[in-house]
Amino acid sequence: MFDNLSEKFAGAFKHLQGNSKITESNIEDALKEVRTALLEADVNFKVVKQFIAAVKEKSLGSKVISGVNPEEQFIKIVHDELASVMGDANEEVDLNREGVTPILVVGLNGQGKTTFSGKLSLHLTKKKNKKVLLVPCDTFRPAAKDQLITLAKSMEMDYFDSDLSTQPKEIAMAALEHAKVEKYDVAIFDTAGRLHVDDELMSQLKEVREGLEKEKPEVLMVADAMTGQEAVNVAKSFHEAVNLTGVVLSKMDSDAKGGAALSIRHVTSVPIKYISTGEKMKDLELFHPDRLAGRILDMGDVVSLVEKAEEVIDEKDAENMMKNLQKGKFSVDDFMKQMGMMSKLGSMSSILKMIPGMGGMLRDVGDLSPAEAEMTRMKVIIGSMTKKERADYKIVKESHVRRIANGSGTKLIEVQDFLKKFKQMEQMMKSMSGMMGAGGMPGMPGMPGMPGMGTAQKGFRQEAGSGKKRKKGKKKSPWGRFT
Repeated sequence: MFDNLSEKFAGAFKHLQGNSKITESNIEDALKEVRTALLEADVNFKVVKQFIAAVKEKSLGSKVISGVNPEEQFIKIVHDELASVMGDANEEVDLNREGVTPILVVGLNGQGKTTFSGKLSLHLTKKKNKKVLLVPCDTFRPAAKDQLITLAKSMEMDYFDSDLSTQPKEIAMAALEHAKVEKYDVAIFDTAGRLHVDDELMSQLKEVREGLEKEKPEVLMVADAMTGQEAVNVAKSFHEAVNLTGVVLSKMDSDAKGGAALSIRHVTSVPIKYISTGEKMKDLELFHPDRLAGRILDMGDVVSLVEKAEEVIDEKDAENMMKNLQKGKFSVDDFMKQMGMMSKLGSMSSILKMIPGMGGMLRDVGDLSPAEAEMTRMKVIIGSMTKKERADYKIVKESHVRRIANGSGTKLIEVQDFLKKFKQMEQMMKSMSGMMGAGGMPGMPGMPGMPGMGTAQKGFRQEAGSGKKRKKGKKKSPWGRFT
Protein backbone atom coordinates (compact mmCIF):
# COMPACT_ATOMS: atom_id res chain seq x y z
CA MET A 1 0.00 0.00 0.00
CA PHE A 2 1.50 3.32 -1.17
CA ASP A 3 4.96 1.75 -1.56
CA ASN A 4 6.03 4.09 -4.38
CA LEU A 5 4.88 7.20 -2.53
CA SER A 6 6.59 6.13 0.70
CA GLU A 7 9.89 5.62 -1.09
CA LYS A 8 9.70 9.02 -2.83
CA PHE A 9 8.90 10.81 0.43
CA ALA A 10 11.85 9.12 2.14
CA GLY A 11 14.12 10.44 -0.62
CA ALA A 12 12.71 13.95 -0.30
CA PHE A 13 13.33 14.13 3.44
CA LYS A 14 17.05 13.41 2.97
CA HIS A 15 17.48 16.97 1.66
CA LEU A 16 17.11 18.26 5.23
CA GLN A 17 19.64 15.95 6.83
CA GLY A 18 22.53 17.78 8.46
CA ASN A 19 20.80 21.18 8.51
CA SER A 20 20.47 23.08 11.78
CA LYS A 21 17.17 24.72 10.87
CA ILE A 22 14.47 24.89 8.20
CA THR A 23 14.94 27.65 5.64
CA GLU A 24 13.28 28.41 2.32
CA SER A 25 16.39 27.36 0.43
CA ASN A 26 16.90 23.98 2.11
CA ILE A 27 13.27 22.84 1.80
CA GLU A 28 12.96 23.87 -1.84
CA ASP A 29 14.48 20.65 -3.19
CA ALA A 30 12.48 18.57 -0.72
CA LEU A 31 9.23 20.25 -1.78
CA LYS A 32 10.05 19.68 -5.45
CA GLU A 33 10.45 15.95 -4.81
CA VAL A 34 7.27 15.84 -2.72
CA ARG A 35 5.36 17.61 -5.53
CA THR A 36 6.72 15.17 -8.13
CA ALA A 37 5.92 12.19 -5.90
CA LEU A 38 2.30 13.29 -5.45
CA LEU A 39 1.77 13.98 -9.15
CA GLU A 40 3.26 10.60 -10.08
CA ALA A 41 0.88 9.03 -7.54
CA ASP A 42 -2.00 10.44 -9.62
CA VAL A 43 -3.06 12.94 -6.97
CA ASN A 44 -5.31 15.74 -8.22
CA PHE A 45 -3.21 18.72 -9.42
CA LYS A 46 -5.17 21.27 -7.35
CA VAL A 47 -4.73 19.12 -4.25
CA VAL A 48 -0.97 18.94 -4.86
CA LYS A 49 -0.70 22.69 -5.36
CA GLN A 50 -2.58 23.50 -2.15
CA PHE A 51 -0.74 20.80 -0.21
CA ILE A 52 2.71 22.12 -1.19
CA ALA A 53 1.69 25.70 -0.40
CA ALA A 54 0.38 24.69 3.05
CA VAL A 55 3.49 22.66 3.91
CA LYS A 56 5.78 25.49 2.84
CA GLU A 57 3.85 28.08 4.83
CA LYS A 58 3.81 25.97 8.00
CA SER A 59 7.47 24.99 7.61
CA LEU A 60 8.59 28.60 7.41
CA GLY A 61 5.97 29.94 9.82
CA SER A 62 5.99 30.62 13.54
CA LYS A 63 4.82 27.07 14.35
CA VAL A 64 8.30 25.67 13.68
CA ILE A 65 9.92 24.90 17.04
CA SER A 66 13.51 26.02 17.49
CA GLY A 67 15.96 23.35 18.61
CA VAL A 68 14.01 20.49 17.03
CA ASN A 69 15.64 18.33 14.35
CA PRO A 70 14.62 20.03 11.05
CA GLU A 71 14.04 16.75 9.24
CA GLU A 72 11.74 15.45 11.99
CA GLN A 73 9.93 18.79 12.16
CA PHE A 74 9.38 18.78 8.40
CA ILE A 75 8.12 15.17 8.46
CA LYS A 76 5.66 16.10 11.22
CA ILE A 77 4.33 19.02 9.16
CA VAL A 78 3.96 16.83 6.06
CA HIS A 79 2.22 14.14 8.15
CA ASP A 80 -0.31 16.57 9.60
CA GLU A 81 -1.02 18.10 6.21
CA LEU A 82 -1.48 14.66 4.59
CA ALA A 83 -3.95 13.72 7.30
CA SER A 84 -5.77 17.02 6.86
CA VAL A 85 -6.11 16.48 3.09
CA MET A 86 -7.65 13.04 3.67
CA GLY A 87 -9.96 14.18 6.48
CA ASP A 88 -9.81 15.20 10.13
CA ALA A 89 -10.79 11.85 11.67
CA ASN A 90 -12.58 8.61 10.95
CA GLU A 91 -16.29 9.03 10.18
CA GLU A 92 -18.00 5.66 10.35
CA VAL A 93 -21.65 5.22 9.32
CA ASP A 94 -24.11 6.67 11.84
CA LEU A 95 -25.56 3.78 13.83
CA ASN A 96 -26.82 5.78 16.79
CA ARG A 97 -30.43 6.07 15.73
CA GLU A 98 -33.82 4.47 16.31
CA GLY A 99 -35.15 1.90 13.87
CA VAL A 100 -33.45 0.55 10.76
CA THR A 101 -30.34 2.22 9.33
CA PRO A 102 -30.42 1.87 5.51
CA ILE A 103 -27.02 1.75 3.78
CA LEU A 104 -27.11 2.19 0.02
CA VAL A 105 -23.98 0.79 -1.70
CA VAL A 106 -23.36 2.35 -5.12
CA GLY A 107 -20.62 2.48 -7.75
CA LEU A 108 -19.55 1.26 -11.18
CA ASN A 109 -19.19 -2.39 -12.23
CA GLY A 110 -16.12 -4.25 -11.02
CA GLN A 111 -15.34 -1.91 -8.13
CA GLY A 112 -16.23 -4.45 -5.43
CA LYS A 113 -19.72 -3.33 -4.31
CA THR A 114 -21.12 -6.80 -3.61
CA THR A 115 -17.97 -7.94 -1.81
CA PHE A 116 -17.93 -4.75 0.27
CA SER A 117 -21.60 -5.27 1.19
CA GLY A 118 -20.64 -8.66 2.59
CA LYS A 119 -17.60 -7.29 4.41
CA LEU A 120 -19.61 -4.45 5.94
CA SER A 121 -22.32 -6.85 7.16
CA LEU A 122 -19.65 -8.93 8.92
CA HIS A 123 -18.01 -5.83 10.40
CA LEU A 124 -21.29 -4.44 11.77
CA THR A 125 -22.36 -7.82 13.12
CA LYS A 126 -19.11 -8.88 14.78
CA LYS A 127 -17.70 -5.53 15.91
CA LYS A 128 -20.83 -3.43 16.41
CA ASN A 129 -23.19 -6.17 17.53
CA LYS A 130 -25.86 -5.17 14.99
CA LYS A 131 -28.53 -7.31 13.37
CA VAL A 132 -27.94 -6.89 9.63
CA LEU A 133 -30.02 -7.69 6.54
CA LEU A 134 -28.35 -7.94 3.11
CA VAL A 135 -30.57 -6.83 0.21
CA PRO A 136 -29.75 -7.59 -3.47
CA CYS A 137 -31.03 -4.64 -5.54
CA ASP A 138 -29.17 -5.26 -8.79
CA THR A 139 -31.79 -6.07 -11.45
CA PHE A 140 -29.30 -5.36 -14.25
CA ARG A 141 -26.95 -8.26 -13.40
CA PRO A 142 -28.97 -11.21 -12.00
CA ALA A 143 -25.80 -13.06 -10.97
CA ALA A 144 -25.20 -10.29 -8.43
CA LYS A 145 -28.12 -11.60 -6.35
CA ASP A 146 -26.67 -15.12 -6.34
CA GLN A 147 -23.24 -13.74 -5.42
CA LEU A 148 -24.59 -11.76 -2.48
CA ILE A 149 -26.71 -14.64 -1.20
CA THR A 150 -23.72 -17.00 -1.47
CA LEU A 151 -21.65 -14.55 0.58
CA ALA A 152 -24.46 -14.18 3.12
CA LYS A 153 -24.75 -17.95 3.56
CA SER A 154 -20.98 -18.40 3.92
CA MET A 155 -21.00 -15.85 6.78
CA GLU A 156 -24.35 -16.99 8.22
CA MET A 157 -25.86 -13.56 7.52
CA ASP A 158 -29.53 -12.87 6.84
CA TYR A 159 -30.56 -11.81 3.34
CA PHE A 160 -33.71 -10.63 1.57
CA ASP A 161 -34.95 -12.79 -1.31
CA SER A 162 -35.46 -9.93 -3.79
CA ASP A 163 -37.87 -10.24 -6.70
CA LEU A 164 -35.67 -9.14 -9.61
CA SER A 165 -38.67 -8.79 -11.93
CA THR A 166 -39.62 -5.60 -10.05
CA GLN A 167 -37.92 -2.19 -10.00
CA PRO A 168 -34.99 -1.51 -7.62
CA LYS A 169 -37.08 1.04 -5.69
CA GLU A 170 -39.85 -1.55 -5.12
CA ILE A 171 -37.29 -4.08 -3.93
CA ALA A 172 -35.79 -1.54 -1.53
CA MET A 173 -39.15 -0.54 -0.06
CA ALA A 174 -40.23 -4.18 0.41
CA ALA A 175 -36.91 -5.04 2.06
CA LEU A 176 -37.09 -1.99 4.33
CA GLU A 177 -40.58 -2.98 5.49
CA HIS A 178 -39.35 -6.52 6.15
CA ALA A 179 -36.38 -5.14 8.11
CA LYS A 180 -38.70 -3.04 10.28
CA VAL A 181 -41.02 -5.96 11.03
CA GLU A 182 -38.14 -8.29 11.88
CA LYS A 183 -36.42 -5.55 13.93
CA TYR A 184 -33.13 -5.40 12.02
CA ASP A 185 -30.69 -2.65 13.00
CA VAL A 186 -29.16 -2.25 9.54
CA ALA A 187 -30.24 -3.01 5.96
CA ILE A 188 -27.49 -2.98 3.32
CA PHE A 189 -28.72 -2.44 -0.26
CA ASP A 190 -26.35 -3.74 -2.96
CA THR A 191 -27.29 -1.76 -6.09
CA ALA A 192 -26.55 -2.13 -9.80
CA GLY A 193 -23.47 -0.68 -11.48
CA ARG A 194 -22.46 0.05 -15.06
CA LEU A 195 -19.21 0.17 -16.96
CA HIS A 196 -19.57 3.94 -16.95
CA VAL A 197 -21.75 6.62 -15.39
CA ASP A 198 -25.02 6.92 -17.37
CA ASP A 199 -28.48 8.43 -17.00
CA GLU A 200 -30.27 5.08 -16.54
CA LEU A 201 -28.02 4.07 -13.65
CA MET A 202 -28.38 7.43 -11.92
CA SER A 203 -32.15 7.59 -12.36
CA GLN A 204 -32.51 4.15 -10.72
CA LEU A 205 -30.32 5.18 -7.80
CA LYS A 206 -32.19 8.47 -7.36
CA GLU A 207 -35.48 6.57 -7.15
CA VAL A 208 -34.12 4.18 -4.53
CA ARG A 209 -32.64 7.04 -2.52
CA GLU A 210 -35.89 9.01 -2.66
CA GLY A 211 -37.80 5.94 -1.45
CA LEU A 212 -35.49 5.64 1.55
CA GLU A 213 -35.19 9.40 2.18
CA LYS A 214 -37.39 9.41 5.31
CA GLU A 215 -34.97 6.98 6.92
CA LYS A 216 -31.97 9.25 6.16
CA PRO A 217 -29.90 6.58 4.38
CA GLU A 218 -26.14 6.32 4.30
CA VAL A 219 -25.02 6.34 0.65
CA LEU A 220 -21.58 4.78 0.22
CA MET A 221 -19.78 4.71 -3.12
CA VAL A 222 -17.24 1.92 -3.64
CA ALA A 223 -14.27 3.02 -5.75
CA ASP A 224 -11.28 1.03 -6.95
CA ALA A 225 -8.27 2.71 -5.32
CA MET A 226 -6.05 1.61 -8.20
CA THR A 227 -7.91 3.83 -10.70
CA GLY A 228 -6.50 6.96 -9.04
CA GLN A 229 -7.80 10.22 -10.47
CA GLU A 230 -10.59 8.44 -12.34
CA ALA A 231 -12.03 7.30 -8.99
CA VAL A 232 -12.20 10.95 -7.95
CA ASN A 233 -14.09 11.91 -11.13
CA VAL A 234 -16.58 9.07 -10.64
CA ALA A 235 -17.10 10.10 -7.00
CA LYS A 236 -17.90 13.65 -8.13
CA SER A 237 -20.54 12.35 -10.59
CA PHE A 238 -22.21 10.11 -8.02
CA HIS A 239 -22.13 12.79 -5.34
CA GLU A 240 -23.83 15.32 -7.63
CA ALA A 241 -26.53 12.79 -8.50
CA VAL A 242 -27.31 10.97 -5.24
CA ASN A 243 -25.58 13.00 -2.51
CA LEU A 244 -23.00 10.56 -1.15
CA THR A 245 -22.40 10.35 2.59
CA GLY A 246 -19.17 8.40 2.27
CA VAL A 247 -16.65 6.68 0.02
CA VAL A 248 -15.15 3.20 0.32
CA LEU A 249 -11.80 2.46 -1.32
CA SER A 250 -11.44 -1.13 -2.48
CA LYS A 251 -8.21 -2.94 -3.46
CA MET A 252 -6.12 -0.73 -1.18
CA ASP A 253 -3.73 -3.64 -0.67
CA SER A 254 -2.83 -3.48 -4.38
CA ASP A 255 -2.56 0.32 -4.67
CA ALA A 256 1.08 1.40 -4.70
CA LYS A 257 0.26 5.00 -5.67
CA GLY A 258 -2.45 6.45 -3.42
CA GLY A 259 -3.93 9.10 -5.71
CA ALA A 260 -7.55 8.30 -4.90
CA ALA A 261 -7.08 8.29 -1.13
CA LEU A 262 -5.24 11.60 -1.22
CA SER A 263 -7.69 13.38 -3.54
CA ILE A 264 -11.28 12.26 -2.98
CA ARG A 265 -12.03 14.04 0.31
CA HIS A 266 -10.46 17.31 -0.81
CA VAL A 267 -12.15 17.37 -4.22
CA THR A 268 -15.62 16.08 -3.29
CA SER A 269 -15.87 16.97 0.44
CA VAL A 270 -17.14 13.40 0.93
CA PRO A 271 -15.29 11.48 3.68
CA ILE A 272 -13.61 8.14 3.09
CA LYS A 273 -15.20 5.83 5.67
CA TYR A 274 -13.75 2.38 4.97
CA ILE A 275 -10.88 0.78 3.09
CA SER A 276 -10.82 -2.77 1.77
CA THR A 277 -7.40 -4.34 2.33
CA GLY A 278 -7.72 -7.88 0.97
CA GLU A 279 -9.93 -10.56 -0.54
CA LYS A 280 -11.16 -12.12 2.72
CA MET A 281 -14.42 -10.98 4.31
CA LYS A 282 -12.55 -9.78 7.40
CA ASP A 283 -10.27 -7.52 5.35
CA LEU A 284 -12.10 -4.25 6.00
CA GLU A 285 -10.71 -1.34 8.00
CA LEU A 286 -12.05 1.98 9.19
CA PHE A 287 -10.31 4.81 7.35
CA HIS A 288 -8.19 6.85 9.77
CA PRO A 289 -6.46 9.74 7.91
CA ASP A 290 -3.78 10.27 10.55
CA ARG A 291 -2.89 6.58 10.70
CA LEU A 292 -2.69 6.26 6.92
CA ALA A 293 -0.49 9.36 6.76
CA GLY A 294 1.80 7.65 9.26
CA ARG A 295 2.04 4.54 7.08
CA ILE A 296 2.86 6.61 3.99
CA LEU A 297 5.69 8.38 5.82
CA ASP A 298 7.05 5.15 7.37
CA MET A 299 5.99 6.34 10.83
CA GLY A 300 4.03 3.12 11.28
CA ASP A 301 0.54 2.53 12.60
CA VAL A 302 0.98 0.90 15.99
CA VAL A 303 -2.58 1.74 17.11
CA SER A 304 -4.12 -0.25 14.25
CA LEU A 305 -1.65 -3.08 14.85
CA VAL A 306 -2.61 -3.31 18.52
CA GLU A 307 -6.32 -3.18 17.62
CA LYS A 308 -5.82 -6.06 15.18
CA ALA A 309 -3.88 -8.03 17.78
CA GLU A 310 -6.65 -7.55 20.35
CA GLU A 311 -9.21 -8.86 17.86
CA VAL A 312 -7.44 -12.01 16.72
CA ILE A 313 -5.15 -13.11 19.57
CA ASP A 314 -6.52 -15.49 22.17
CA GLU A 315 -5.72 -13.88 25.51
CA LYS A 316 -5.36 -17.18 27.40
CA ASP A 317 -3.01 -18.64 24.78
CA ALA A 318 -0.93 -15.46 24.90
CA GLU A 319 -0.75 -15.51 28.71
CA ASN A 320 0.23 -19.20 28.79
CA MET A 321 2.92 -18.58 26.19
CA MET A 322 4.29 -15.66 28.17
CA LYS A 323 4.40 -17.77 31.35
CA ASN A 324 6.29 -20.51 29.50
CA LEU A 325 8.78 -18.00 28.10
CA GLN A 326 9.35 -16.47 31.52
CA LYS A 327 10.17 -19.97 32.74
CA GLY A 328 12.59 -20.41 29.83
CA LYS A 329 10.32 -22.88 28.01
CA PHE A 330 9.59 -22.67 24.30
CA SER A 331 8.10 -25.66 22.48
CA VAL A 332 7.27 -26.38 18.85
CA ASP A 333 3.60 -26.07 19.90
CA ASP A 334 4.30 -22.54 21.14
CA PHE A 335 5.97 -21.71 17.85
CA MET A 336 2.99 -23.10 15.92
CA LYS A 337 0.64 -20.90 17.96
CA GLN A 338 2.85 -17.88 17.24
CA MET A 339 2.67 -18.53 13.52
CA GLY A 340 -1.11 -18.92 13.80
CA MET A 341 -1.38 -15.57 15.55
CA MET A 342 0.81 -13.90 12.95
CA SER A 343 -1.20 -15.28 10.02
CA LYS A 344 -4.41 -13.93 11.57
CA LEU A 345 -2.86 -10.45 11.67
CA GLY A 346 -2.03 -10.52 7.94
CA SER A 347 1.01 -10.97 5.74
CA MET A 348 4.49 -10.46 7.17
CA SER A 349 5.06 -7.32 5.09
CA SER A 350 1.70 -5.76 6.05
CA ILE A 351 2.49 -6.24 9.75
CA LEU A 352 6.00 -4.82 9.47
CA LYS A 353 4.76 -1.74 7.64
CA MET A 354 2.75 -0.87 10.75
CA ILE A 355 5.94 -0.68 12.82
CA PRO A 356 7.77 2.69 12.73
CA GLY A 357 10.91 2.62 10.60
CA MET A 358 10.32 -0.83 9.12
CA GLY A 359 9.26 0.43 5.68
CA GLY A 360 12.84 1.28 4.72
CA MET A 361 14.09 -2.08 5.93
CA LEU A 362 11.47 -3.85 3.85
CA ARG A 363 12.60 -1.98 0.75
CA ASP A 364 16.13 -3.29 1.41
CA VAL A 365 15.02 -6.86 2.07
CA GLY A 366 12.71 -6.98 -0.93
CA ASP A 367 10.21 -9.76 -1.55
CA LEU A 368 9.14 -11.56 1.63
CA SER A 369 7.11 -14.23 -0.17
CA PRO A 370 9.94 -16.83 0.15
CA ALA A 371 9.86 -16.35 3.93
CA GLU A 372 6.05 -16.70 3.89
CA ALA A 373 6.39 -19.90 1.85
CA GLU A 374 8.95 -21.25 4.29
CA MET A 375 6.60 -20.61 7.21
CA THR A 376 3.89 -22.55 5.40
CA ARG A 377 6.28 -25.45 4.84
CA MET A 378 7.19 -25.44 8.54
CA LYS A 379 3.53 -25.64 9.50
CA VAL A 380 3.22 -28.76 7.35
CA ILE A 381 6.31 -30.30 8.99
CA ILE A 382 4.99 -29.54 12.48
CA GLY A 383 1.65 -31.05 11.51
CA SER A 384 3.41 -34.38 10.92
CA MET A 385 5.01 -34.40 14.37
CA THR A 386 3.40 -36.22 17.30
CA LYS A 387 2.08 -34.38 20.33
CA LYS A 388 5.08 -35.52 22.39
CA GLU A 389 7.53 -34.40 19.70
CA ARG A 390 5.94 -30.94 19.54
CA ALA A 391 6.20 -30.67 23.33
CA ASP A 392 9.88 -31.75 23.31
CA TYR A 393 11.64 -31.75 19.94
CA LYS A 394 14.77 -33.27 21.53
CA ILE A 395 13.19 -36.73 21.49
CA VAL A 396 13.12 -36.64 17.67
CA LYS A 397 15.60 -39.25 16.38
CA GLU A 398 16.70 -40.07 12.84
CA SER A 399 13.88 -42.58 12.35
CA HIS A 400 11.39 -39.95 13.51
CA VAL A 401 12.80 -37.46 11.03
CA ARG A 402 12.20 -39.91 8.19
CA ARG A 403 8.59 -40.45 9.31
CA ILE A 404 7.96 -36.69 9.63
CA ALA A 405 9.43 -36.07 6.17
CA ASN A 406 7.26 -38.76 4.59
CA GLY A 407 4.15 -37.52 6.38
CA SER A 408 4.72 -33.88 5.38
CA GLY A 409 5.87 -34.57 1.82
CA THR A 410 9.21 -32.86 2.46
CA LYS A 411 12.85 -33.95 2.27
CA LEU A 412 14.89 -35.26 5.19
CA ILE A 413 17.22 -32.28 4.98
CA GLU A 414 14.26 -29.86 5.26
CA VAL A 415 13.06 -31.48 8.50
CA GLN A 416 16.61 -31.51 9.87
CA ASP A 417 17.02 -27.85 8.89
CA PHE A 418 13.80 -26.93 10.70
CA LEU A 419 14.92 -28.71 13.89
CA LYS A 420 18.30 -26.97 13.73
CA LYS A 421 16.68 -23.55 13.33
CA PHE A 422 14.16 -24.25 16.06
CA LYS A 423 16.97 -25.19 18.45
CA GLN A 424 18.66 -21.85 17.77
CA MET A 425 15.34 -20.03 18.19
CA GLU A 426 14.71 -21.80 21.51
CA GLN A 427 18.09 -20.61 22.79
CA MET A 428 17.32 -17.08 21.64
CA MET A 429 13.92 -17.13 23.33
CA LYS A 430 15.45 -18.30 26.58
CA SER A 431 17.95 -15.44 26.48
CA MET A 432 15.07 -13.04 25.88
CA SER A 433 12.84 -14.46 28.62
CA GLY A 434 13.96 -11.80 31.09
CA MET A 435 13.04 -9.01 28.68
CA MET A 436 9.48 -10.13 27.90
CA GLY A 437 8.02 -7.27 29.87
CA ALA A 438 9.71 -4.57 27.78
CA GLY A 439 8.85 -4.35 24.08
CA GLY A 440 7.50 -6.87 21.64
CA MET A 441 3.93 -7.41 20.57
CA PRO A 442 1.39 -8.79 23.09
CA GLY A 443 1.71 -12.55 23.17
CA MET A 444 4.12 -12.53 20.22
CA PRO A 445 7.70 -12.04 21.41
CA GLY A 446 9.13 -12.84 18.02
CA MET A 447 8.59 -14.15 14.54
CA PRO A 448 10.74 -16.07 12.06
CA GLY A 449 13.96 -14.16 11.66
CA MET A 450 12.65 -11.17 13.62
CA PRO A 451 13.11 -11.97 17.32
CA GLY A 452 10.98 -9.52 19.24
CA MET A 453 9.33 -6.65 17.42
CA GLY A 454 10.56 -4.10 19.96
CA THR A 455 14.13 -5.39 19.74
CA ALA A 456 14.13 -5.47 15.94
CA GLN A 457 12.69 -1.97 15.72
CA LYS A 458 15.27 -0.59 18.13
CA GLY A 459 18.07 -2.30 16.25
CA PHE A 460 16.88 -0.92 12.93
CA ARG A 461 16.72 2.61 14.28
CA GLN A 462 20.24 2.35 15.67
CA GLU A 463 21.54 1.05 12.34
CA ALA A 464 19.68 3.75 10.43
CA GLY A 465 21.07 6.40 12.74
CA SER A 466 24.62 5.18 12.32
CA GLY A 467 24.59 6.07 8.63
CA LYS A 468 25.91 2.62 7.65
CA LYS A 469 24.73 1.38 4.29
CA ARG A 470 23.46 -2.13 3.86
CA LYS A 471 25.89 -4.29 1.92
CA LYS A 472 24.77 -5.15 -1.55
CA GLY A 473 24.44 -8.78 -2.45
CA LYS A 474 21.99 -11.64 -2.51
CA LYS A 475 18.85 -10.83 -0.53
CA LYS A 476 18.23 -13.35 2.20
CA SER A 477 15.02 -14.66 3.63
CA PRO A 478 14.62 -13.51 7.25
CA TRP A 479 14.98 -17.17 8.19
CA GLY A 480 18.51 -17.06 6.82
CA ARG A 481 19.61 -15.17 9.93
CA PHE A 482 19.33 -18.32 12.01
CA THR A 483 21.78 -20.29 9.87
